[in-house]
Amino acid sequence: MEQRGFRAWRQRRQWVVFMVALVLFWIGASAQIRYSISEELKEGTVVGNIAKDLGIDLSTLKERGFRIVSGSTEPLFQLNQNDGILYVNRKIDREEVCERSSVCLINMKTVLENPLEIHYVSVEVLDVNDHSPSFPEKEKRLEIFESALPGARFQLQPARDPDGGIYSVQQYKLSHNDHFRLEVKDRGKDGKIPILNLQKPLDREALKRHKLLLTAIDGDKPPKSGTLEILVDVLDVNDNMPVFTKESYSVTLNENSPIGTTVIQVNATDLDEGSNGEIIYYFGSNVNSKLRELFEVDAISGEIIVKEWIDFEIEDSYEIDIQASDKGSAPLTADKSVTVKIVDLNDNAPEIEVTSFSNAIPEDSRPGTTVALISVSDEDSGLNGKLLCSISDGVPFTLTPSSQDNMYSVVTKSPLDREKQSEYDLTIVAKDAGQPSLSSVKTISVVVSDVNDNSPEFSLSPYTFYVTENNHPGASVFCVSASDRDINENAIISYHIMRDGGDDNKWASFLNINSENGNVLALKSFDFETLKTFKFQVVATDSGTPSLSSNVTVNVFILDQNDNAPVILYPVSTNSSTEGVEEIPRNMNAGHLVTKVRAYDADIGYNGWLLFSMQEVTDHSLFALDRYTGQIRTLRSFTETDEAEHKLVILVKDNGNVSLSATATVIINVVEPKEAFAASDVKSAVKDEEENSVTFYLIITLGSVSALFIISIFVLIVMQCSNTPDDSSKYLQDVNYDGTLCHSIQYRSGDKRYMLVGPRMSIGSTIVPGSNGNTLVVPDHRRRASGEVRS
Repeated sequence: MEQRGFRAWRQRRQWVVFMVALVLFWIGASAQIRYSISEELKEGTVVGNIAKDLGIDLSTLKERGFRIVSGSTEPLFQLNQNDGILYVNRKIDREEVCERSSVCLINMKTVLENPLEIHYVSVEVLDVNDHSPSFPEKEKRLEIFESALPGARFQLQPARDPDGGIYSVQQYKLSHNDHFRLEVKDRGKDGKIPILNLQKPLDREALKRHKLLLTAIDGDKPPKSGTLEILVDVLDVNDNMPVFTKESYSVTLNENSPIGTTVIQVNATDLDEGSNGEIIYYFGSNVNSKLRELFEVDAISGEIIVKEWIDFEIEDSYEIDIQASDKGSAPLTADKSVTVKIVDLNDNAPEIEVTSFSNAIPEDSRPGTTVALISVSDEDSGLNGKLLCSISDGVPFTLTPSSQDNMYSVVTKSPLDREKQSEYDLTIVAKDAGQPSLSSVKTISVVVSDVNDNSPEFSLSPYTFYVTENNHPGASVFCVSASDRDINENAIISYHIMRDGGDDNKWASFLNINSENGNVLALKSFDFETLKTFKFQVVATDSGTPSLSSNVTVNVFILDQNDNAPVILYPVSTNSSTEGVEEIPRNMNAGHLVTKVRAYDADIGYNGWLLFSMQEVTDHSLFALDRYTGQIRTLRSFTETDEAEHKLVILVKDNGNVSLSATATVIINVVEPKEAFAASDVKSAVKDEEENSVTFYLIITLGSVSALFIISIFVLIVMQCSNTPDDSSKYLQDVNYDGTLCHSIQYRSGDKRYMLVGPRMSIGSTIVPGSNGNTLVVPDHRRRASGEVRS
């Protein structure tokens, strides 16, 4: 144990000896120099001559590598190897190099080699007052309730000055004011702390914001300073109640003012701000429900607004209690009474009441007939209740005052006619004498009931219809129509045909009429060749009591159809065959009239217009047929080689839409001249006897047809003369002959033969007025050159 302690003691002794030897060696190899300079010196300023101060030979400085040992940062000082002088390498800011240090000391090491020498150099940087005190912010805002008590303290941020010592912040000053004073608390190395102390209570309503100026001053002469603007915002406390701007409120209001009308606007103010100064308005607790129904108050603007109709007759004035309250957490209120006086107006219009009314009156009522009883009234009094009553103009009614006040009778003043006007809207006006005058209007509708005072009226008078022959029995051929200006049963019309046996109605037995719609039906088929026109009368009767009736004449014209085939008159038919034999001398020249085929068609116009053609001929080079006249002539002279007998088949057809035809055969024998003359004398005697009988029957037929035709033309002319020009043109436009041409009979004086003549009738023909340009009348004159007469 003792041996172990001795060993430790020896080791400690050796360590002490080593440390003493090292210190002695350090003292012998190094030295320390201290300089003092001010901060902010320019670059290149001489700090001191280290070589001279250390006693080092200047000639060996460069050879021994005299230098400053520095770190990685840019050195603050520079050493000249030639003369050993220490220079300022860059401007030095004491506050930057030695922040918050009372003594700013910069230590450097200089080194010499061969032998190695280390010398320590210390440079003290002395402070210069190059900074002014400054606050962290230019402006400081404080919010203090106006209810804060005197003695309240508010700490502020201190000013900072990078300089030290007496050049740091030494004192604070506060601008003059009545409410705050300044306290400064010294916290040693943390500096001095400024504190605001409230001396006098704040009043936001007197001053909302206080502006203070705090100044920090250092200890230099002259001193430098920095300022801080302090804004103290006084926060509101609800310490003021609302105050109405007027001592009393009174207003007049017209009755019946429109809903939404502003009666008056109350206004209160509050010196507080924010919610403490926001005011709302409402009715006082003593305002009854009736007032709340009539008026309302706008909570924001304080306007009292009409909510319902105001009637002076119910109440002439109102007292309304209004309260104003702020929105503070403990709201303060004020109340005020508003007097509203209602102004009376002529606001009651007259009232019209129909006490008795007949909504329908017969059109044959006499003037003075009472239709309705009217009573008028007005709730107003005086001039406002004095009434004048009138009825609309232009109606066959008038107002008659009654023995009772404000009672009137509506009576007719002129005859009525339902057919002119079936209903009247009577406007009754009652007007008071107020200013402005008010009036009321009452409209009643009076219906004029029908009386059977109008006979049926046909749409045309007379009627003219055109019926095509060969109609179907029992089918409707035309229709008549009548109307009645009356209504209901008085206007229901039935039709019947007058059958009194007169000449005008003798054809009525062939007709029947539908009693409901006026359709006329033919009971038989008409034949144009038998009946060309007739007339009858139709009677229209209404269903009124007593009934009224009227009649109309109906003219009917039968239109022709192509229903008759041509009839061959020559050659004469015998034994159901039409064949004739003609003999001509062989020495006849070209153009000789051999014979003439004669035919007749009972139809008229195109249906009776006949054309001739050769259907069969022995020798086409010998004979020619005129297609219009039926004449057969030679084309050339006969030769010895021509045959003695020639057969010609002649086709006769009309020009109807569906053409009808007949054929005749003519045998022509060519004989020697002497034989021809002998045969001609015998044949003439025979033919005279035959043709005398034919001529007799032909004259009878021609006379009948001509008589019917002349009667038709006469009837047409009489009808046109009896009608107006407009009616005549209307009827003529309805004629539907459509190009149909009347036929005519041709008379040949030489042999007394008859035939139908076609389009050559236009020579010397005239148009009969009223025939629509289709009926031809041929004048009776004789054409001597041809030996023919057309009639």
